[in-house]
Order: sequence, then C-alpha cells, then structure tokens
Amino acid sequence: MEAFMTPEFWVAVGQIIMIDILLGGDNAVVIALACRKLPPAQRTKGILWGTAGAIVLRVILIFFALTLLAIPFLKIVGALLLLWIGVKLLAPDHDDPHGNIQGSDKLWAAVKTVIVADLVMSVDNVIAIAGAAQGAGGGHQMPLVIFGLLVSIPIIVWGSQLVIKLMDRFPMIITLGGMLLGWIAGTMLISDPAVVRLDAWTWVPKIPQTDIAKYAAGIAGALLVLAIGKWVASRRPKAHDAATV
Repeated sequence: MEAFMTPEFWVAVGQIIMIDILLGGDNAVVIALACRKLPPAQRTKGILWGTAGAIVLRVILIFFALTLLAIPFLKIVGALLLLWIGVKLLAPDHDDPHGNIQGSDKLWAAVKTVIVADLVMSVDNVIAIAGAAQGAGGGHQMPLVIFGLLVSIPIIVWGSQLVIKLMDRFPMIITLGGMLLGWIAGTMLISDPAVVRLDAWTWVPKIPQTDIAKYAAGIAGALLVLAIGKWVASRRPKAHDAATV
C-alpha cells in the first residue's frame, strides 16, 4: 500500500491521464461516428460497451508493452517512437483519419467498430503510457496503468468537447503535452538495459543512473521535441494557404 502513496506513483498517474487525454481525443470521435446511427435508446449502451472493450484491449496491449520493454534496446526504440509522436502532436497532419469509420444501426456491430478502430489507433497511447508507467518503478505498474486509464476514459468520452475547446483556447496545453512525451522518451532511453548494464553490450555508451542524469535526459528530450516540432510546423503550409493552392 505504501507504494501507492509515493510521489513517483502520482506523478506517473498524472502523466498517464494527460497522455490519454492528448492522444486519446480521437477515441471520442470514433465512438461518436460508430454509434451515430444507433437508435437513441441503444446509443448509450453502444458507447459504454465500446469504451469498456477498448479499455480492456488497451490494458492487455500495455501489459505486453511493459513486458517487452525489459528486452535490451527496445526502450531505445520506444523512446525514438515517443519523440516522433511528440513531434506529430506539435505539428499534426491535417488529413482526416476518420473518413473510413462507418456507423452502424446494430448495437454489437457499432461496439465492434469502436474496439477495432481503437486497436488500430492505440499504438501511440500504448507506447507513451507504458513509458510513463516505467517511471513509477516497483511492481505496481499495471494497477497504475488501469487506474490512469479508468480516470482518463470518462474525461475523453464525456468531456471531449470541453478538452478540445481548452486546447483550442490554450495551445500551450498541446505544447506541454508534446514536451511531456519528450521527457518520458529521454528518461526511457537512459534506462534501457543496454545502457544500464556495465557487464554487457560494452560497445553501448553507459549512462550513470542518477537523478541528475534522469532529469537531464528528460529535459533534453522535452526540448528536442519542442525544437523539432516547431521547426516542422514552421515549414508546413498554413491551412488557408493550402486551400488556395
């Protein structure tokens, strides 16, 4: 029980909630599109069952991700993917990814659509949440993941419009979210077994596992995402410019 009272645990919970809100906003869109043709009496059931199935599926995926991250070099790969996801958050592609999501007037067909679409769209969430859970340490990573998801899913499903309006009004929220992913990527990279173990993979540079090294790597990752994201965004044509071409 003491493990759940540590600052590291609650910091990781906060990170998971923020990650799932920032990267999981599409889930609310998917649910709305998949359930839009259901009769009003069944729409709430479709939303609830689809969300429940998506949560269970994501927990299973994150369990495997946490297990795989113990393999040497996979944390390094995961860190690079997180950096890329953070940059995409700051410089998003404006193509609509939801055009091929079909609604259904049958309850279980709509539920299946929600679950399958969430599976396809969950790769970034799974990697980011697994990385955040790693920071909590100890043997309570899965309870942490489940708790974080249970808190954030209702926010996404029922508060998605509010979250989107807040992001539109305060773009700094998205910037901070991208930098958070960079922070997690930096701390994940230096905790890879290939970097930590002095007796193996001697050709890999070793980094001392100190608080200073952890914070330095996190800051470096956050600043790297910010710099690359702003640079990529500055080189892309503005939406109104693209419309006039």
